[in-house]
Amino acid sequence: MKYGGLLLAACVTALTDTAVAAPFKSGTATIDITPPIGYRMSGYFHERLSEGTKDPLLAKAIVFSQGDVVAALVCCDIIGIDPKVSRESRQLIASRFGIPAENVSITATHSHTGPLYWCALRDQFHKAAVAREGHDPQEVFDYAAFLVKQLVAVAGNAKEQLQEVRISAGFGHESRVAFNRRFLMKDGHAKTWIGLKHPEVVGVAGPIDPEIGLIRFDAVSDNKPCSVISSYALHLDTVGGKLYSADFPLYVQQALSRTYGEGVTSVFGIGTCGDINHVDTEAKERNSTEAIGGMLAESILKALPELETTANPSLAVRRTVFEVPVQQYSADEVAVATKEMEKFGPKGSGPADPVLTYKIVALQVYAEATMTMEVQAFRLGENVAIVTLPGEVFVEFGLQIKAASPFDTTLVIELANDAPGYIPTKKAFAEGGYETVNSRITPGGGERMVEVAIAMLKELREDS
Repeated sequence: MKYGGLLLAACVTALTDTAVAAPFKSGTATIDITPPIGYRMSGYFHERLSEGTKDPLLAKAIVFSQGDVVAALVCCDIIGIDPKVSRESRQLIASRFGIPAENVSITATHSHTGPLYWCALRDQFHKAAVAREGHDPQEVFDYAAFLVKQLVAVAGNAKEQLQEVRISAGFGHESRVAFNRRFLMKDGHAKTWIGLKHPEVVGVAGPIDPEIGLIRFDAVSDNKPCSVISSYALHLDTVGGKLYSADFPLYVQQALSRTYGEGVTSVFGIGTCGDINHVDTEAKERNSTEAIGGMLAESILKALPELETTANPSLAVRRTVFEVPVQQYSADEVAVATKEMEKFGPKGSGPADPVLTYKIVALQVYAEATMTMEVQAFRLGENVAIVTLPGEVFVEFGLQIKAASPFDTTLVIELANDAPGYIPTKKAFAEGGYETVNSRITPGGGERMVEVAIAMLKELREDS
């Protein structure tokens, strides 16, 4: 394997900022995106068929409007967004509802109890089923087409609900449920999920981000909260099993509804948690979804009354598209990995190195030696912004963006518009570990992504 040099082909779209005097409006909508029972589930390196629904999977849209500027954020209870689904959905949202595609960000919460509807692993299971039975009994339903339909509908529904709102923003704090899952070993390398009690462990390889980014929207008509955007850096893999579930963000919605009424919508965007898990080895009773969701909801409810009101809302969006190199493998390595993919099946089966095998095959989707990365930045007011990033981003990058942001409150949300695997730091690449093996980019791509995000935030602040 070899790493190429970092390439950059930036394309920046800057939109005309709206007049400060224009009223700021937002609208929300929710739609069901749960697949049929029996559909394959995502999250692990074996075939897992759904057997029921613990709680429905939802897509939630929040649309912003001020003057002639309109934008949308859509968050989905699934593991990742197929870039084809994202592209088609955004184009249809633009053509049908007048929200420019570049102003729409479609993100996944990374639930590990949702559908496996795309990626190299899905392709292998589908191919094996067709070869075995002449058809794929788990895919009698075209989930990707259904998802596009629902994403377009929920964005349109949210736009119909636009109303004038007041914005308040800030941070809550929650340090009880998040743990950096990478550990430094005595030999200088890092391993994932080992735990501090392992005799070869020196310490934790990185930080967590205990901040909960919060933006609250109160309807001017009745002075009541109508929606809350929250972002927290923690992997959504607390449920397991074979029942569809939205994981711990469900408890945030339930807590907000109990406190503020059924009319409030919780929009949860996953923070940069590529190296962050929920497992507390010292207090295992805290590892349940209900406990984690309850503690997070408790901290959010505590913080909401203390958020700072945004005196001068001003909506604007920036978007940058650039190229980063992907890892390269020889034709012989690809051929071996392709053959090894055939070993994936039920739990207990699979290649000797399932992570590397999967990654090599997944890389073949890129016709060129680079992948396109898209970063978006949304300014809601002179002190409030949202950044959306592709991939499973290491927490260090989110912390860097927030620290350098000129906005008092900056929410950083990952897995936006695409799911191109892990985005580790250069330091992590040198240390090794699961996330670096499962990454498709070359070292430096994540750092470039951070530079792009910070530059757009500074531009938005200067123009406010």
